[in-house]
Amino acid sequence: MINFNGEVRSSSENFLNHTNRGLRYGDALFETMRVVNSKIFFWEEHYLRLMASMRILRMDIPMNFTMEYLEQEILKTVGANEMDTRPVRVRMGVHRKDGGLYLPTDRGVEYIIEVHELQSPFYTLSEAPYTVELFKDHWVNAGLLSTLKTNNRLVNVLAAIYAEENGYENGLLLNEKKNVVEAINGNIFLVKGQTIKTPPLEDGCINGILRKQLLKILSKLDSYTLEEQSVSPFELQKADELFITNTITGIRPVTNYRKKQFKADVSRDLLGKLNLHVRLGGPS
Repeated sequence: MINFNGEVRSSSENFLNHTNRGLRYGDALFETMRVVNSKIFFWEEHYLRLMASMRILRMDIPMNFTMEYLEQEILKTVGANEMDTRPVRVRMGVHRKDGGLYLPTDRGVEYIIEVHELQSPFYTLSEAPYTVELFKDHWVNAGLLSTLKTNNRLVNVLAAIYAEENGYENGLLLNEKKNVVEAINGNIFLVKGQTIKTPPLEDGCINGILRKQLLKILSKLDSYTLEEQSVSPFELQKADELFITNTITGIRPVTNYRKKQFKADVSRDLLGKLNLHVRLGGPS
């Protein structure tokens, strides 16, 4: 079951057509959230990012798009799929209403909420091999639009195809300055000694919710030094650890990049602190 503008429908039902602006122009954005036992992890951060993104895209935000209303609609969709007590992945997509060519005739929006079950209610650390490689065919443009979770994800799609065709688990995206920006599906962090480094938003990386949580955790730790600075590809093979973050998987350690093999000690330490942060602070 999916939720289209507040109405729960069968996912097999046709309710969009060829005039949809998300399909025509990528005039849409989305939030991907983790929900466990009907509690939305980091809901306030997701909501504020969604509202800020809609403003940047000059969408008219409906008066009823309050935190309480959208939370209720998300949980209604979870309940309609009988997943109230399970860990689930929620995708909420927002697209501008039909009409117009490049210039929309209506700046109002519609939304779609869909859910899929997850395996674990907790963030866990995978021990499986995880190899990455640079994707050089196309790049992410440094700038504000690249930090938003819009439907314009062609670079990510092509990078994912490249990774699969060449036997990699993930790809690392570059910007036009040839700095490493992020992975296909999350933000990237490098560890060298006790220093943890991640690209700044100005380089074009997604303004990730899990990235923000880790920055918050690291700012309170004396054992690590945090740097938000541009990452050169040459730094990858000099790092002790490399890990990828997103709201669904948490922290995913990279095991190999070319001839470099990475440890996962800091990843494991931070994952424990992340799970504690969720439990003590509450996921909402």
